[in-house]
Amino acid sequence: MAGNATTRFDNVSLLSVASTLPGRVTTSDDIESRLAVALARLRLPGGLLQRVAGVRERRNWAAGESSDTATIGAGTRALAEAGVDPSDVGLLINTSVTRKHLEPSVAVRIHHGLGLPSSAINFDVANACLGFVSGMSLAASMIDSGQIRYAIVVNGEDADEIQINTIERLLHPNVDRDAFMSEFATLTLGSGAAAAVLGRSDDHPAGHHIIGGITRAATQFHDLCVGSVDGMFTDAKALLKGGLDLVVSAWKEAGAEWNWSSMDRYITHQVSSVHTNAIIKAARLDRSRVPTTFARFGNVGPASIPITLVEQQTTLNRGDRVLLMGVGSGLNTAMMELAW
Repeated sequence: MAGNATTRFDNVSLLSVASTLPGRVTTSDDIESRLAVALARLRLPGGLLQRVAGVRERRNWAAGESSDTATIGAGTRALAEAGVDPSDVGLLINTSVTRKHLEPSVAVRIHHGLGLPSSAINFDVANACLGFVSGMSLAASMIDSGQIRYAIVVNGEDADEIQINTIERLLHPNVDRDAFMSEFATLTLGSGAAAAVLGRSDDHPAGHHIIGGITRAATQFHDLCVGSVDGMFTDAKALLKGGLDLVVSAWKEAGAEWNWSSMDRYITHQVSSVHTNAIIKAARLDRSRVPTTFARFGNVGPASIPITLVEQQTTLNRGDRVLLMGVGSGLNTAMMELAW
């Protein structure tokens, strides 16, 4: 099935990817101890976060740290590793879910912090947990069209405020089991930042060619996961089923044009052990080729995919085939192939 949601790129490569992890570790035991009164009142067992979601701990920004400064740090390292001078960057796309205000864009602060030229286009792209892949696809299209030479895609997430607000609300005596579980996913969130630099393949033969990919939507499920800094409310069961159906449908459609059954690595959006196991089973993936980071970092939103890719860099060899894949609230799914 070809069309505007199926894309191939001719002359675009991923030149570098970098991440910044917060200095403060928050264990699931820490969070459950703060919720002890609610758990006892609702007769919910301890160890729920680790047993159900597989999240042992997550990171939060320590004193003196912030998602913006961490994103700038990741971007600075990514540019240095790519050997790209900030003055040559033509595009900055910020893909963060986290934002401290409605305007201006988060991108302008990052643009300034990275010292990019006034000629560098900059804006935010929001697509829930698929934001980073969406940003890479858009940047790749602009490079392939000849509009720009280099792009940097960034993301910085801060889970502190939403988790503080959620814990306070869950301690209220009027909260029942259903209400508690509708906010359970919020407790798995983590903080972190990442950046990737893209450029022309013919200028950088050692880069990792971005082959292309697909996106598919099932927007009838737009109400299954709705969040803000006040809280994130999820119909977990329906979200899992809807997301899995969408991934399987997209996977089957992609089969006519793409052969993704034997990739060397599948870099998936990091949600939980339940979601990962379901995708592995449904798409019949080799589990040994699906690395996970959610146990240590939680769900870091759009930053999950690049953070996991950063960890895998040293294990990848020239010519390896890598598939970035995930599902974002809404629902949308995206899959993008890289030739390492």
